[in-house]
Amino acid sequence: MTHSPMAAAWQELGGDPALLPGVSTVVRAGALEARLPVRASARACVGVCALAAAELGARRAGLAQVPLVTLDDGAVATAFVSERHLTIDGRAPVSFAPLSRFWRTADGWVRTHANYPRHRARLLDALGAAPDATAEDVAGALAGRSAREVEETVYAAGGLAVALRTAKEWAAHEQGVAVARRPLIERGRPGTAGSRALAPVGGGPLLPAAGVRVLDLTRVIAGPVATRTLALLGADVLRVDAPGLPEDPDAHADTGFGKRSTVLDLTADRHTFDGLLAAADVVVTGYRPGALDRFGLSPEALAERYPGLIVAQLSAWGTYGPWGGRRGFDSLVQVATGIAVTEGSPERPGALPAQALDHGTGYLLAAAVLRALTERAEDGRGSLVRLALARTAAWLTDGIERGDAPGAATDPTAEVPSEHRVAGSPYIRPAAELPYEHRVAGASYDRPDAWLSERDSPIGRLRHALSPVSFTGGPADWSRPPGPWGTDAARWA
Repeated sequence: MTHSPMAAAWQELGGDPALLPGVSTVVRAGALEARLPVRASARACVGVCALAAAELGARRAGLAQVPLVTLDDGAVATAFVSERHLTIDGRAPVSFAPLSRFWRTADGWVRTHANYPRHRARLLDALGAAPDATAEDVAGALAGRSAREVEETVYAAGGLAVALRTAKEWAAHEQGVAVARRPLIERGRPGTAGSRALAPVGGGPLLPAAGVRVLDLTRVIAGPVATRTLALLGADVLRVDAPGLPEDPDAHADTGFGKRSTVLDLTADRHTFDGLLAAADVVVTGYRPGALDRFGLSPEALAERYPGLIVAQLSAWGTYGPWGGRRGFDSLVQVATGIAVTEGSPERPGALPAQALDHGTGYLLAAAVLRALTERAEDGRGSLVRLALARTAAWLTDGIERGDAPGAATDPTAEVPSEHRVAGSPYIRPAAELPYEHRVAGASYDRPDAWLSERDSPIGRLRHALSPVSFTGGPADWSRPPGPWGTDAARWA
């Protein structure tokens, strides 16, 4: 019998399989509809994160049983497009800049990413275009070139462009081969014990990560989603950015809930940064592999210098293979790995209904940190965990082996393991054990309203998606809204 996506991910996290029956699922038709099993994979990513949180919470609170986890496809689907639901004083952010899109080439398609000014400048420079070039100018520059040539030329210039590939072509690519050989979640436990003890937690809501200090060195979506989730669970999350690399204000507004944000120059302000490191429990990095090495901040160096530290590293393509040092974004990984062809065609590429690689990897990363905290509570040792968007893409597209072949799950209840289903019910726990409002069969996902909230903040009135991470007694919303980027003090709370 094939394992469900959630069971497979939980196994990779080193979790106790006996805890899986404590997860109940509200399945909703219409949520994250796609040819690939996006709904099942998204549910699995959130589910293992919530289960890891409940497990850690039970340990720190001295509970005899791990709290029950409730997954709702509506909450998951809404959170996976949180950046689309965000409004600031009624204004909806713009997700992609005009030069971030698909382009026709002489032999196919290429997709570029130019949301940040430096990436736009490098793209135009690589194409020999003027700094004020329009989309029409870029289209003309690309029309006579091959997609693979554009890919290499733009990357050589420090920009971002990826040629459209089928899944078969990616499987034969050297980077695709390297990615396929790796586990979904790479976990190691280097070094010796040396962590500070965390105080027990109590009261309500149950905050499994209360008192945990998280140094957030991530940007854009995946890493910030992970640290946003840790902040929801009570962690003191301090995001640190370089003064010359400002984050998009709207992206920060979406993923900045529960966190503080500061700006430090790692050369001029190194003493301050080292002080933060010395007191941190977790460091999460999301920069291009090798980018922080010159500062002595490689994952291996951090683990050696700070016994008991949990280091979580996120990358686009992995830290290995010929593309291991390349930058990347969710949209580009979809194009390279064959997802864009599967969701569309070679003649007209498509996309997933959400930036599911970013969001899914973010929840898996948070789950890995939470499991590492549970393990550290037992022996005091730190952990090194690594995830990559391209590896999450391989997991998503490997549906046949997982029993979730693309397009096969016309009945959403078929995505729930048969041994956990109840006849006539879409839930994996007997209906009698579920709250009354979860007993309605045939639920659908029509509107996101039930999983949206509004609140005032220092940056304006926000409408935002609630977290889909839910367990009995856990938090329902973040303790604080986001503030302006880079304006907090560089210290722990």
